[in-house]
Amino acid sequence: MGNEAVLAVSIKNISFRYKKASRQALDGVTLDVGSGEIFGLLGPNGGGKTTLFKILSTHMTFDSGSVRIAGMDLSSEASNIRKKIGVIFQHPSLDKKLTIQENLTHQGRLYGMGGAMLKERIREVLGKVGLTDRAGEFVETLSGGLARRAEIAKGLLHKPEIVLMDEPTTGLDPGARRDFWDYVKEIKSSGVTVLVTTHLMEEAERCDRLAIINEGRIVALNTPSALKDEIGGDVIMVETQDPQTLSDSLNKKYGSISTVLEGSVRIERDRGHEFVPVIVQDFPKGIVSIRVSKPTLEDVFVHRTGHKFWSEKS
Repeated sequence: MGNEAVLAVSIKNISFRYKKASRQALDGVTLDVGSGEIFGLLGPNGGGKTTLFKILSTHMTFDSGSVRIAGMDLSSEASNIRKKIGVIFQHPSLDKKLTIQENLTHQGRLYGMGGAMLKERIREVLGKVGLTDRAGEFVETLSGGLARRAEIAKGLLHKPEIVLMDEPTTGLDPGARRDFWDYVKEIKSSGVTVLVTTHLMEEAERCDRLAIINEGRIVALNTPSALKDEIGGDVIMVETQDPQTLSDSLNKKYGSISTVLEGSVRIERDRGHEFVPVIVQDFPKGIVSIRVSKPTLEDVFVHRTGHKFWSEKS
């Protein structure tokens, strides 16, 4: 991603501290998002992803570092950047008392659009998200999935180069989530860059690349498959009456292969299913259960941070 000409977003060593709470929300974050990517920011609540989203959407300034969006400097060209980005917030921004058509008409006028050109653009974006026949319906009558599609149409109306989405599937059922991601792929196919924040592992899997953020820092950055490959093999979770003793014994005999994670022994091991009988044979007492699985993004998070995605520490 070294060629700045193909970067939609370039973030260099930015930091931000909430003064009143005396909390470092971002601590030296650096990442690039290529044009035409679906890029994910994955992290637990409080990890820093929403703060970064607010900065990228020009709603907050940062303390240090630099950000370039669509080739422009965020610190000095925020007003021009707003013309290049579409923003879809976690919480609905549509006026519930207006129809979809009316909401989009007002949005278009904010960007200086009007007349036949605006009507045609509304028709285009509603077609893209499958809402052509619903244009005259009031937002308050829509299901969560349909309302979210209308939000996407609103964000796309002014033909942005980059669309920023903050936890966009909050409150949607699994079917509506699948539909939503179909529309995200449709957006990408038209050449638009999509940057999405999420705390859902299955959604992060759908991104071309993702950054895992925790305690204000990027702890992993790559494609979902490459991140999982770094685990190397399988993940074995052992429930036992004395996890620390078992972990110490395993590490003494086989090297540093295990850790204690919230009351269970966690082992990263190639061909894990073959190692299970070895554990049972060598340490028969006190084992309650053993589970073997392929690495997930949750395992990547544990591997990089030493704790689970959802824990008191995060």
